[in-house]
Amino acid sequence: MRLHRRALLTAAAAACFAGTAFAQAYPSKPITFIVPNPPGGVVDTAARLVSEPLGKLLAQAVVVENKAGASGNIAYGQVAKAPADGYTLLISYSAYHVGNPSMFSKLPWAQKDFVPVALLVAATNVIAAHPSVPSNTLKEFIAYTKGNPGKLNYASQGIGSLSHVGTELFQVNTGTEMTHVPYKGSGAAIADVLGGQVQVFMTTPPSVMQHVQAGKLKAYAVTGKARHPGLPNVPTTAEAGLPGFEVEAWVGLFAPAGTPPAVVQKLTENVKAALATPEARGVADKTGVEIRYLDPAALGALVTRETDYWAGVIKAKNIKAD
Repeated sequence: MRLHRRALLTAAAAACFAGTAFAQAYPSKPITFIVPNPPGGVVDTAARLVSEPLGKLLAQAVVVENKAGASGNIAYGQVAKAPADGYTLLISYSAYHVGNPSMFSKLPWAQKDFVPVALLVAATNVIAAHPSVPSNTLKEFIAYTKGNPGKLNYASQGIGSLSHVGTELFQVNTGTEMTHVPYKGSGAAIADVLGGQVQVFMTTPPSVMQHVQAGKLKAYAVTGKARHPGLPNVPTTAEAGLPGFEVEAWVGLFAPAGTPPAVVQKLTENVKAALATPEARGVADKTGVEIRYLDPAALGALVTRETDYWAGVIKAKNIKAD
């Protein structure tokens, strides 16, 4: 019995030593961030603002690889099946991570396939419209949309994106009805909103700030607790007469399940340091996203809360992606 216990302790010590040694040697080659969205927009921005300073801190290149399509499921499926060694990581978009499990009957991944590493950024949304929409305030917009059910088209970054589910929640809260037109990312959506083919788009500020500032689009409200620094004259939804309606996107870094805890710890510590660099903060200020670091435990708790909340919204609107 004593020999058996000694053998177990020896094995455990050896495993611990091996994991620590691996973490000390990590990384010994480039790391790849898999991004489930096209270039541009808040998800890609989050990956790029942290990749370069993180690479400098770890003394290895951090490569950003965009794998858009299938409402994020291509990228998520790839990382779920990747070796759990810390070299292939997921830049996760909140709507996909917490929404897809309720919208798809079958997925090539599950939340349990990933372990949280760090929250990177958060971004409020802005309700924007083409100048042809005959309303200048949120109250006027709601009144017009109520009086013309189905007349306006709204864009989204794809089925299951926050711009999709968030706009559906807006319609529930306001008793309005618009027609959904999904796109593959914010770039194509913005092009058609600017052209007037689609009239409304709820999205993160980086996608629309320059167009609002140039007068090519109008913004009714930002969907956060505070005004956005890049859109100081645009009220919050509460200020505009719709209290309680808030929609916020977040982007986090996740690793395949089974990644050694020591590697996750090394990553999260260095991500925190990278996000604090002037380089990362400069990109965040320029693009209008908010750096908001959370450690693995806090990010895991956020995922649990948001999954429960958005499951209720998706069920109420009967949103299905397949």
